[in-house]
Amino acid sequence: MTVHQEGPEQEHKRPGTKQHAQIDLILRAFNGEAGVDPPDWRESGVVRYLYRRGSILVRDSDIDRVQAVFDGAAEVQDSLINGLTRLGTPVPTLEALDRIEAALGLGVASPDHVLSITPLLACPATEPEEVPGSPEPDPAPSASHCDGRGIVVSIVDTGWLPDAPAQHGWLHDVDGDPEIVLDGQGHIRPYVGHGTFIAGVLRCMAPAAGIYVEGALARAGATFESDLVRQLDDALRRTPDVISLSVGSRSRHDLALIGFDVFYESRLRHLKGVVLVAAAGNDGDRGPFWPAAYPWAVSVGALGASWRSRAPFSNHGRWVDVYAPGEGLVNAYATGTYVCREPPHAGERRVFAGMARWSGTSFATPLVAGLIAARMSATGENGRQAADSLLQRARAQALHGLGAVLYPGDACGDGEHGRHSCCAGHCGHSGCHGHSGHSTHHCRDTG
Repeated sequence: MTVHQEGPEQEHKRPGTKQHAQIDLILRAFNGEAGVDPPDWRESGVVRYLYRRGSILVRDSDIDRVQAVFDGAAEVQDSLINGLTRLGTPVPTLEALDRIEAALGLGVASPDHVLSITPLLACPATEPEEVPGSPEPDPAPSASHCDGRGIVVSIVDTGWLPDAPAQHGWLHDVDGDPEIVLDGQGHIRPYVGHGTFIAGVLRCMAPAAGIYVEGALARAGATFESDLVRQLDDALRRTPDVISLSVGSRSRHDLALIGFDVFYESRLRHLKGVVLVAAAGNDGDRGPFWPAAYPWAVSVGALGASWRSRAPFSNHGRWVDVYAPGEGLVNAYATGTYVCREPPHAGERRVFAGMARWSGTSFATPLVAGLIAARMSATGENGRQAADSLLQRARAQALHGLGAVLYPGDACGDGEHGRHSCCAGHCGHSGCHGHSGHSTHHCRDTG
């Protein structure tokens, strides 16, 4: 029997909200392959997740009993990493999942979720913003002896702007999968430069770390779960110590993602010391955002511009391991004209010359990944050990009402070598200094 073909989502030409604009962009990029649960999301304002139409994910061990629900009509579409299969559905995807759950219970099959660098709720995290003059990166490149030398980091994101190292000295020797910068109108494409910006933030924390930016999110900063776990599997072949991942999704019934369950069980847990650092998401609520919500991932939320409280857009809750600066960061970006697509700035043109200011848990994540890499190079710890040490430090300097926090300069802190002093707005030492144009306090090497 052929796989059921579902009709495409209807796109409104003039999205009324930021949420509509973000989802319409993804739906357009996936050209009918993606759907939204619930189908009436535009009218109701409720969005649970996006998914691949006509497909579900199952563990190999469950294929036979899932197929039996449809009398064998659910055909294998793709055999993915060991233990994971994508099946076609002979009825619409959400109906197929309802039938499987009624027969076999929750979690036996799941959607092939769309994972994105944008959230699914109305979100105040920004599109890239212009930075006047000749800006320096903020936070600035570290001058510490904890510099990430000999450590390999994989950034799984939108790809890499190959001209960036020639413009920005802190990105020397960074490499990655090149991304297409301009659209058919000669404007910077949505989310282009996201991976390069992340590499810049990470390099400022670990200036000597080896970095490769994987081009996994080429379609409007999004990809299917099954494709992402395959890309992560490929990234492991580069033998990274740290993986920085600023993408995720909410899920059906808030359950863990089957694709990532299998990726961890079959691959990641067998690689001693490799640590995955993941963005907590920008929905501004407490619901789990995957894969950051996994206990084996280091989940990173964003501090606001003062570094004294949570950024209003950041997800939060006890599943978030640590918060780090993520609002108003400045780093490398594309060159050209960007046309805003999200209300209230839709249609506004912004001209960039290789730098931008950007906000989101996407950018707090590489800051923490960079601190882990920097610490590894000085202490001899592996990725998991270095992450655990930094999380212990983060809890020791927790902010009341929020939790564990990390700042630039924390890689080898006072307790280790006495070379750094970091602050959260309560400075009593020479290591803190104000930054012009911001209310933040930054840390610097005092040794």
